[in-house]
Amino acid sequence: MSIRFDGRVAIVTGAGVGLGRSHALGLAKLGAKVVVNDLGVATDGTGSSTAQADAVVKEIEAMGGEAMAHGANVTDAAQVKDMVDQAIAKWGKVDILVCNAGILRDKTFAKMELDDFRKVVDVHLMGSVVPTKALWDHFRENEYGRIVYTTSASGLYGNFGQSNYGAAKAAMVGLMNVLVQEGQKYNIKANILAPTAATRMTEGLLPEQVLDLLKPETITPGMLTLVAEDAPNRMILGAGGGCFAECRIYETEGVAFGDDELDPDTIMSRMADIRDEGKQQIMPGAFAQTRKYAQMAAEKRGIELPKS
Repeated sequence: MSIRFDGRVAIVTGAGVGLGRSHALGLAKLGAKVVVNDLGVATDGTGSSTAQADAVVKEIEAMGGEAMAHGANVTDAAQVKDMVDQAIAKWGKVDILVCNAGILRDKTFAKMELDDFRKVVDVHLMGSVVPTKALWDHFRENEYGRIVYTTSASGLYGNFGQSNYGAAKAAMVGLMNVLVQEGQKYNIKANILAPTAATRMTEGLLPEQVLDLLKPETITPGMLTLVAEDAPNRMILGAGGGCFAECRIYETEGVAFGDDELDPDTIMSRMADIRDEGKQQIMPGAFAQTRKYAQMAAEKRGIELPKS
């Protein structure tokens, strides 16, 4: 079985350079018609230009594909709606959304201005929410949609000097988790790519030899897997240098305390048991955690709960 995207239409944000460009070219090579979205800003979000998006369109057309450029600011609902409307007018539908647009304004939290914090969160979080909202009803009506958000190890694990970026990227996980549930009956799948790539956003942060290993083209095949018709759902795919792994959030089994034990000293004394990974599990949703705690609390107190 060969993964192809013939007849599919994709929007890729931040597609003028780096990882986004690689994603757009990868989709086009496998038959997709591609909207190359890029505002043409610098890594800190300043300036604008259509040149980069236009160049990617020319690359796609040169290899026999179909593409159009659009310079929508992904945080501007009216501009994003125009992009979606143009894509549907040209090709009749949109099937795939890849949210890749982003900026950096790195500083330690002590030195960071709140405006820089807000700007980064706006571009990464709302810059994913706005295009998704613009397409959500379309995906539901067509009973088909494939969405990939972009997170980062800075959000999943932390990175010094990137509190704004880390917060925004961690937010992708919450967005995906909810939309997976809301989109399931409409055949809308949402996944997350967690790339480590050599792009203009990582220049100067990694040695040249390492950057050579982490080219965007080593990551895009993973993204293509996440937007395929038979893609997984609710997956965080770590990717870099041709290496792929699943990143997961687990919850330990935990400890139930009686009413006479509910004080910080007792809880601290049992911290090793609370953190014991022996029976950790993935929670399928928020109420799974609620039911788990209610059941544990009831058993601790000898109460039999009605079966749900």
